[in-house]
Amino acid sequence: MTGVADNLLKRQFNAERPNEKWTTDITYIWVRDRWLYLATVMDLYSRSIVGWALDTSMTEQLITDALQMAFKRRDIEPGLIIHSDRGVQYRSNRYQELMERHGCRPSMSRKGNCWDT
Repeated sequence: MTGVADNLLKRQFNAERPNEKWTTDITYIWVRDRWLYLATVMDLYSRSIVGWALDTSMTEQLITDALQMAFKRRDIEPGLIIHSDRGVQYRSNRYQELMERHGCRPSMSRKGNCWDT
């Protein structure tokens, strides 16, 4: 599968300092007559949401916007682990390149294992 990263997090959901490990995911919310999609980025040290985006579609742009918000709000250092599932959005070239430009290390759950995120 193209764009799949190794599972660097390995279910170690604790961090010793801010901006060491982030997790990200997409959820959906029924609002009036349609679904809205919420992408979040959470710092595992504080469990704070450091970036988010909301849209009517579940796209690469949605998750990229959430990650860019997190980068703007936090001072990060190279080596930050960003963990996600293997969704097509997270495997996209644009998203992977955004992480690489900021010196981040991608990490992804094992195939078919929702408990890894």
